[in-house]
Amino acid sequence: MINETDVIQKYERITKHLIKEKLTISTMESCTAGMVANFLTDTEGSSAIMKGAYITYSNEAKIKQGVPADIIEKNGVYSRETALSMAKACMDSYGADIGLGVTGTLGNTDPENADSVPGEVHLGIIFSDISRTFSFTLPSAPSRHEYKLIVSDLIADELLKILL
Repeated sequence: MINETDVIQKYERITKHLIKEKLTISTMESCTAGMVANFLTDTEGSSAIMKGAYITYSNEAKIKQGVPADIIEKNGVYSRETALSMAKACMDSYGADIGLGVTGTLGNTDPENADSVPGEVHLGIIFSDISRTFSFTLPSAPSRHEYKLIVSDLIADELLKILL
C-alpha cells in the first residue's frame, strides 16, 4: 500500500519548486480524475503555479479539450501518444510552462475501448524542450482510490526527475 502522506509530501516539494522557479503547470487527467491537480494545489501559494486542469474521463471529453480525434483513432485512447497529446492540449489551452496528461485503465476493462488493459497507465509530460512519455503496469490494489494514489505517486516521481 502507498503511504498517502509520502505522496502529499512529494507534491508539496513539486509545488514549492514550481513557485520558486515561477513555472506554471496544467493537467489533463483521465484515470486519476483530478487527483494530481488536487495534490498540486494542496500547498499554500499553488494558485501561482496551477493554470488549470481538465478531467477528461471519456474520449469525447479529450477531443473537446483539444486532443485530435485521429490520435485516439490511430493509437487508442490508452496510449503514450494520447497521453502526450493530452499534455500538449492542456498546456496550449492554458498557456502553461508544463503540461501533463495521464490515461489508463484502473481495475476492469473499459468496454468502450478495445485497447483497454487493466492496470496499464500512460503518462505524457511536456516541459520546455522536454517531451516525455511513460507507461506503467500497476500492481493489484484494493480500491480505485488506491489505484489513483499509486498512479499519482508514479507521476510525482517522474515530475521530480524532470524538474530537479
